[in-house]
Amino acid sequence: MKRPRTRAGLAAGAIGFLLASLLAACSPRTNATALPPVRADTALARGAVTDHVIVISMDGFRPDAIARIRPRTIRRLAREGSHTLEARTIVPSRTLPGHMSMVSGEPPDVHGVVNNEDPDETRWVVDVPTIFHLAHERGFRTAAFFSKTKFRQIYEPGSVDHAEKPTNWLGLRPSWTTAGRVERHLARERPQLVFIHFAEPDYVGHVFGWMSPPYRWAVGWTDRALARVLAAADRAYGKGNYTVILTADHGGSRFTHGSEKAVDMTIPWIAWGKGVRGGEVLPAGVRTMDTAATAMWLLGIPRPGDWVGAPVEAAFHAPASGLR
Repeated sequence: MKRPRTRAGLAAGAIGFLLASLLAACSPRTNATALPPVRADTALARGAVTDHVIVISMDGFRPDAIARIRPRTIRRLAREGSHTLEARTIVPSRTLPGHMSMVSGEPPDVHGVVNNEDPDETRWVVDVPTIFHLAHERGFRTAAFFSKTKFRQIYEPGSVDHAEKPTNWLGLRPSWTTAGRVERHLARERPQLVFIHFAEPDYVGHVFGWMSPPYRWAVGWTDRALARVLAAADRAYGKGNYTVILTADHGGSRFTHGSEKAVDMTIPWIAWGKGVRGGEVLPAGVRTMDTAATAMWLLGIPRPGDWVGAPVEAAFHAPASGLR
C-alpha cells in the first residue's frame, strides 16, 4: 500500500503515528532481569578508543530544539560529553542523501544518492564503502535499526548482521518501538557497531511544522526512547564501556527542508561515553561526513584515504596509538 501523499492523508497518518508512539511509550518495558546472558567483550583493536560505537540519528532534529524543548536525555549527553550545535549537513539537506553521507563519509556527488524517495526494492544503489561494510570486513558485528522503510538504500547486502525496518503501510515505526527492538537485540548480542534511526521529529515536522507543539511532543518521546536505548546498552556493555554519537540528517522550518538555509543545514553533533572529553564545546567545522570517519576511528578501523569525512578527534581522549 502506498503512503498517503495529500495533506489530509499525511495528517491522518501523522495522528496515527503520534498515537502509536504514545501508546508504545506507555506500554510496559521489557523485564531486564529476565534477559538472557550476553557474550564476553572482545579486546580493543589496536589504536581503538572503544569496543562499541552506537550512532544515533534523530531525523529532522534541529539543534535549537535542545534549548527550546529541553529534552532531558539529549541535554545530559551534551552536558556530559562533547558537542556542537553548529555542525553542517549536505546539500541537498534531505533524509536519504544526508544519511548516506553520514554512513559513507562522502558527499552526494561521490556516493550518488540524491533521490529522497523509496528506492526500487530490486536494486541496491550503494556504490561506496560504508561504516557497515568496513566494520563487517574487519570481522566486527554490526546492527542497524531503521524507523523508515526506505533506509534499505544506505547499506550493502551482507554488511549488516542484524537489520530491522518497518513493514507497515506508513513505512514508519515509532521511536519507542525501535528502542524496544534495540533492547531485545542487545539482550542477545554485543555488536561493535550499532546504527539507530528515529523518525518522529521529521515526519511530525512535515505535517504539523517544525517547532510546533506536536513536534515538541515528538522530540520528547524520542528522547525517552533514547534513554531506553542507553539503559539497554548499559546492561549489554556495562556503564562507561561504549561510545555514542548522536546527530541528525537535517533540520527544517515550517513544513519542509532541503534548502541551503541555515535552519535546514545546521545539525547537532554530540559524542558521549567511553573516551569522550567531558564538557567540551567543539570548534566549528564538524560535518555530517565526519560521523562515519569518527565511528571508524573510534573502533580502530582505517578509513578510506579518499573519504571527505575526518574524525572529530577534539571530542575524544587520544587512543593508545596514533591511528588516523
